[in-house]
Amino acid sequence: MAVVVQKYGGSSVKNVEKIKNVAETVIKKKEAGNDVVVVVSAMGDTTDNLISLAGNITQNSDKRELDALLSTGEMVSASLLAMAIKDKGYDAVSYTAYQIGIETFGEYGKALIKDIDGKNIKSSLKEGKIVIIAGFQGINKEGNITTLGRGGSDTTAVAIAVKLNGICEIYTDVDGIYSVDPRKYKNAKKLGEIDYEEMLELSSLGAQVMHSRSIELGQKYNIPIYVGLSNSNVKGTIIRGLNKVNMESKPITGLATSDEDVAITIKEIKNDINLISDLFERVAGKRINIDMISQTAPIDGKVNLSFTIPKTDLKEGLDIINQFCSDKSNIAIDEDVTKFSVVGIGMKTTSGVAAKMLKLLSQNNIEVKMITTSEIRITCAIKQGDKIKAINIVAKEFNL
Repeated sequence: MAVVVQKYGGSSVKNVEKIKNVAETVIKKKEAGNDVVVVVSAMGDTTDNLISLAGNITQNSDKRELDALLSTGEMVSASLLAMAIKDKGYDAVSYTAYQIGIETFGEYGKALIKDIDGKNIKSSLKEGKIVIIAGFQGINKEGNITTLGRGGSDTTAVAIAVKLNGICEIYTDVDGIYSVDPRKYKNAKKLGEIDYEEMLELSSLGAQVMHSRSIELGQKYNIPIYVGLSNSNVKGTIIRGLNKVNMESKPITGLATSDEDVAITIKEIKNDINLISDLFERVAGKRINIDMISQTAPIDGKVNLSFTIPKTDLKEGLDIINQFCSDKSNIAIDEDVTKFSVVGIGMKTTSGVAAKMLKLLSQNNIEVKMITTSEIRITCAIKQGDKIKAINIVAKEFNL
């Protein structure tokens, strides 16, 4: 008997009717002879509404209390789904992170899973119950509720699949993973399968279908992840290790954009690698992700240093940066930034992709503010107003 871990996103459980539909789908999976564990997100816009509610109380929410507040959304979904399943004559039980021992560490709002006890899950499955789990949350060593960051229910589902050696299925409001967000490019192609490495890059660069840490877990433990439309027979996408590059495959598999970062430039900072590494180490110590980095050639022992961080971390990041820059006029902040990225393992065997893309952008008068590359991705920082134009010309040229 296989263990199937299903995850349903907020749009799939946004109202009573949809919760009842999910209950029917889960029951069918149980009737097929599987042990079924279901991880749920909060209903619809619940998380946003809770954040707004907190904002009406204070503009400086305590992070511990905010996590405690936000975790309630998933608890509501889990309880209602368990009720819906029981109402249809099947046994089900809902659990919070505390009840199944999801141990976390790290910062509030972006905690990491250390381990899952899982005794209650296994015991309930042996009793023939369908297990419903509140996603997105965990408990740290002090016993406080933590959350895993936006999309964290994906990570909960994959982590439980790893613990139970099960199959992982992620159900959402899209029918699979596309080469480009179909809302931004109408001719985007759905992918039948995609490599972990490619999906990890796309997720971290702005593709909002999957939580990037869930992909990391899937890759680490070789757990294939199916992504599809809830309550539908339309075939979705499988994320798994493809192991090899098809010589006939396209160099680029997907394109992602993100408006969530801000570019910070420190002008005339001392060209001292120890100083710069100390700055980045301090920023990383606050779990602030630095992505794009560029540095000018040194002049009179000084350089201009530019990098991007999430807008949500700007205040905390500036608190650190100000300690390294006595002249505040030398700190420039650019919020008009879109990270525009193309990803593909085919780039490993194809030369000239970066040159071709940069030429396309230049020919269409799209300014590239910063650029970084890896073996399988190219990311440019462009103006937000150029985003849709850039998507259309690059997607068309590379047949995405």
